[in-house]
Amino acid sequence: MPPILSSIIRDEVEHIEGASNAQLSAIDGIAKEFDLTVEKLREIIKYFCNEMDKGLEKTGMNVAMIPSFVTGAPTGKEVGTFLALDLGGTNLRVCEFTFEGEGVVKSKQHKYRITEAQRTGSGRQLFDFIADCVDKFLAEFVTDYSENTKIFKMGFTFSFPVEQTAINKGTLIKWTKGFTCSDSENKDVVFMLQEALNRKGVPAVVSALVNDTVGTLLSHSYKDPKTFIGIIYGTGTNGAYYENISKIKKLNKIPDASGKMIINVEWGAFDSEKKIIPITMFDNKLDRESNNPHSQIFEKMISGMYLGEIARNIILHLIDRRLLFDGYSSKDLNRNYSFETEYMSVIEADGSHTLDDTKKVLEESLNIPSTTLTDRQIVKRVCQIVGLRAARLSSTTLAAVIIHCGVVECGVSVGIDGTLFELYPHFSARLETALRELFGTNFDKVKISLARDGSGVGAALAAMLATE
Repeated sequence: MPPILSSIIRDEVEHIEGASNAQLSAIDGIAKEFDLTVEKLREIIKYFCNEMDKGLEKTGMNVAMIPSFVTGAPTGKEVGTFLALDLGGTNLRVCEFTFEGEGVVKSKQHKYRITEAQRTGSGRQLFDFIADCVDKFLAEFVTDYSENTKIFKMGFTFSFPVEQTAINKGTLIKWTKGFTCSDSENKDVVFMLQEALNRKGVPAVVSALVNDTVGTLLSHSYKDPKTFIGIIYGTGTNGAYYENISKIKKLNKIPDASGKMIINVEWGAFDSEKKIIPITMFDNKLDRESNNPHSQIFEKMISGMYLGEIARNIILHLIDRRLLFDGYSSKDLNRNYSFETEYMSVIEADGSHTLDDTKKVLEESLNIPSTTLTDRQIVKRVCQIVGLRAARLSSTTLAAVIIHCGVVECGVSVGIDGTLFELYPHFSARLETALRELFGTNFDKVKISLARDGSGVGAALAAMLATE
């Protein structure tokens, strides 16, 4: 079988109007660098399966395989009302979920903007802000809140690396995503939040701490009890799945060795040594200039936070060779992360003959003085190259988990959340194409579904399971 990526791009560049041989040769060369054959995908999968085994055996491994201490699975019949917090980026979400059985969920939720000062101040300041937001939410959305004596059970989705030691205990390993709050690392984030709630007098108990991927798995399980794997393909990427507790060798105390526990894989750090995944000069440039060099390599190649920057590096490379925009860039394009992944999405979706939406992105958003149709077609090919590799590479860790668990032949449901999977053109189709190449007809037994708002619903379900 010829390389999937190269053959697709080569077929397309033949139709670039007015492209020179040098331009066609450059695009094809870049496409080959980003190529992932089925054979290479299988090599990566085998390597990742070994990394999973290492993470289950010891702490501190690249693929951390963090026990969630969530040992129950929703049946879809659960009923009750629980609160959920979702902290993972520029907003804090406070939610109330009412489970009515039969997979039916009703919700109330509100977003609160997190300022730069709150992201970079003290940990106490951040958690006091969170407690204030919970108090405001309850006052606005809960009838007679001021007279209510009810103690609310709450699940906390905390989308940062933690070392979890119980369903309601977790030590922050390090801040990511622009957070640098002092006096927080190596401390129990549930304890810090509960202290803040108590200081404010908010009648809520933090019953469960979950990662957003664990939440996605639980949320989708409520709608489809056959769900075995939950995934995030968005600004970042990660996965979670149900593991046999007997295989989690690093657990000091095994609650029930015959049962299952959700494992938070933390696969964004996979291959940070750059041993198995083909790395290009454009990836190395991004990694070198990032705020965490030599870390989260897998995530940097497939997630929404970074894809635009990889494409920008390629575009600047072509400009420097005078193969694009007649050798001229702009101050905007020269700025790191200015070529947003959202721009890639617009460009890949542009089906017009003259690529008018692409022209708007380049000339109006990035202030390129002028572009030809050939320029715009080349930029679109660059986006296709980067987007296609991201989807194909994403298939490896999902396939590895399926293989590790031995569930493909008996059928498995996968819940996926995240804007990349939901909104980026062709991402889901490219992912499924790669999986079909890997599994053949057995892929028909894999059911992949969008799991919107998985992190919030899942946190509330974790609180429910923790109190049963």
